[in-house]
Amino acid sequence: MNYLQSAQALYEQMVRDRRHLHQHPEVGMDLPETCSYVMARLTEMGYQPRRLGGGVTATLTGKPDGKVFLLRADMDALPMREESGLPFASQRSCAHTCGHDMHTAMLLGAAQLLRDRAAELNGTVKFMFQPGEEMGYGSKTMIDDGLLENPKVDAAFALHIFSTTPVGEVTYCTGVTSSSLDSFIVNIQGKGGHSSTPQLSIDPLMIANQIYTAANMLMTREVDPKATATLSAGVLRSGTAVNILPDTATLQMGMRTYDKEARAHILERLPQIIDHYVKAWRGDYELVTFNCPCTYTDDTVSHELLPAIAEIVGEENISNTGPMAGTEDFSYVAEAVPSMFICLGAGGPDQYPHHNPRMVLDESVFFQGAAIHANCAMEWLNQHGK
Repeated sequence: MNYLQSAQALYEQMVRDRRHLHQHPEVGMDLPETCSYVMARLTEMGYQPRRLGGGVTATLTGKPDGKVFLLRADMDALPMREESGLPFASQRSCAHTCGHDMHTAMLLGAAQLLRDRAAELNGTVKFMFQPGEEMGYGSKTMIDDGLLENPKVDAAFALHIFSTTPVGEVTYCTGVTSSSLDSFIVNIQGKGGHSSTPQLSIDPLMIANQIYTAANMLMTREVDPKATATLSAGVLRSGTAVNILPDTATLQMGMRTYDKEARAHILERLPQIIDHYVKAWRGDYELVTFNCPCTYTDDTVSHELLPAIAEIVGEENISNTGPMAGTEDFSYVAEAVPSMFICLGAGGPDQYPHHNPRMVLDESVFFQGAAIHANCAMEWLNQHGK
């Protein structure tokens, strides 16, 4: 069943939802205003939403003994200011410069589409509105709190808007769909002092510098060159003046790869290197890690859902382009149940990329995104109905 015409009728409501969320972004795992807004909108539609793991979930059941299909949207923003010049730009020091406001609005649209045809639903749809995707573990908190149970989810689907892909074009791949992201936050305790007497101090900046140098050597000397793996430091924070050796330093590094063997090796070796370098220079440290695996698109689910996606955007607008370089914490869902992840164009190659303060997305793609969600859920449940 094609939901495209019905989704077009909901366009103005989805725009209102998106613009409200865009003006009132929230960052991280605690999204009180965003969750309240989503719950209120779902309640208006007749759902009974509930908070779970920092996010919001709701279910819709047509045939009570059928399979369960999950649809997911992320809701969190980024800790950066917006410079888009839009009349509905963020009013805060954070911004939806990754499109999560659009994801949320489109899934709310899909919830309305499916609610309107609940009697035709050959099973159950579970909706997942998650926090903390940009932190790499928001979906995990919802899963840990029982998202995939009661009722047990059988398959799942998610999409991500892309500003640099032409409007209405869908890209996907099977197998590994996104890179992993492993973050290492090293808080180094040295011994501060005067720069004229370095022998009386333990320099945490020097230790951080040597760790970063050694980490980059690790990537070039112990990782197979055929494996795609990168490591970067995004934060090195320490010191207040040129003549003061600081007491502490913080180094934050992130590693991305599509290769499971390379990832496992780095996850083992990098903590060893950190430990040895800090101890070699008589410092102390705390290591905090956040780990987000690769997202995996199941070949069977992909084969089952592609016709439903083609009904909305046309086969000529779907292409298999290989995995995306970014990381998606939908990976935790995809580890647990067979899933499909796609990218939907909302711009073009001349547009600013995601995480840029001037990024702008084309709202005309709203009804396509909502219709894709609804059509995938309906058609997958029809294929797996008893």
